[in-house]
Amino acid sequence: MSPPLVAAYLPSAKARAALRGAVPRGRARLMICRAPAQLERAVSRALTDAVVLDVHAPGARELLVRCRAAWPRVPRFAYAAFRPDDAQLVAACLAAGAMPIVEGVEDAVVGDLVLSQTASAVRLAALAEAPRLLRLTEPLQERAWLEVLRRVGGPLRAADVAKVLKVSREHLSRQFGAGGAPNLKRVIDLARVATASDLLGNPGYNVRTAARLLGFASASHLSGAARRVAGVTARRLAGLGQGGVLAEFARGRTRSRVA
Repeated sequence: MSPPLVAAYLPSAKARAALRGAVPRGRARLMICRAPAQLERAVSRALTDAVVLDVHAPGARELLVRCRAAWPRVPRFAYAAFRPDDAQLVAACLAAGAMPIVEGVEDAVVGDLVLSQTASAVRLAALAEAPRLLRLTEPLQERAWLEVLRRVGGPLRAADVAKVLKVSREHLSRQFGAGGAPNLKRVIDLARVATASDLLGNPGYNVRTAARLLGFASASHLSGAARRVAGVTARRLAGLGQGGVLAEFARGRTRSRVA
């Protein structure tokens, strides 16, 4: 499994170096793109946490508008050496849903600014009620849930989570389902389907693309998981949203049965 992508279009070597130093390995995968088209290809092909660009770069303003239209739920950041007379440019960034970051002034905190508002961070906040609703009260259960969310971008098994947590698969599976909590496999399905509901809120992603980005074998495989977890087809996931997926799951789909 690869960490989520942070795609950047930054001609400034100083800005690239600051962003590289600020993004921890394992938390996100930074890709520096040399042209707008390369960035758009990257976002279309990988689970993406954020787009960072210098709006002074050639084609960057148009790129920002296209990103908002195709992937509105992928956070956007305008990381540039803004000047005092750039007020209109800053306003245009805000109108396009991009958070301005001032190169040369906020370099030391660029990582904190970006990583605190990535798509992963937004999804975690949207599912904040999951531990309570799923009766995940023990530290091992909570750690496993967070690890599932962190690794949601690809095929994921209980054994993979157990390895990271340094316990056996059998022990994790037994402890995770204690106290009335769902079994770990069902919770993995929940996390992937909830993430699919978020991805499908982007016009630039269809069901086939969402399935590929999340490691499902096919669009029909994603649709089957959506029915089991939330009782809807994959095409209806976007309307349900992450909170709706969680609510449907907690309402009576925590055990292994086909809806």
